[in-house]
Amino acid sequence: MLPAFTYHPQPIETGAIKASDAKCECCSKARGFIYTASLYCADEVESVCPWCIADGSAAEKFDGMFSDDYPLVDAGLDPEIIDEVTKRTPGFSSWQQEVWLSCCSDACEFHGDASKADVSAMTLEVFRSTFDDSRLTEEFFTEFKQNYSPGGNPAIYKWKCRKCSKVLYYADYT
Repeated sequence: MLPAFTYHPQPIETGAIKASDAKCECCSKARGFIYTASLYCADEVESVCPWCIADGSAAEKFDGMFSDDYPLVDAGLDPEIIDEVTKRTPGFSSWQQEVWLSCCSDACEFHGDASKADVSAMTLEVFRSTFDDSRLTEEFFTEFKQNYSPGGNPAIYKWKCRKCSKVLYYADYT
């Protein structure tokens, strides 16, 4: 059974962890699963298991982070939350530098790519907020909704606040 990650509750479904017989470069064990996104560190690390992420040993051994701490620091979150997200939670692959969202003085749960249904249900206001651009037109929004594909470019990531349950989105593109 995989370790539980508070801020990334379904890492297999999001693609951050996959089945693999590769050996973890931290614990030297082949445990059946491996992390698929980046570990930001000076070393070239290709295989880290979920258990070494969860207990913080991978971040410590390689002096790295699984996601950028800047958005969480900028949001004024508690250092323990920032450490849990950046050093003991699987990150995710994005087009540019990933941004971990927060709400209610806590980091949000990452739920992967927004579904076609999620995007179809968005209002223009949420769409503009997702892209951080109030100039986006309703015409562009309508066309985007028709052509959106999860995992595409641009990507829209889905987040959920652990306290108020609000769903948030973040867009990333090349």
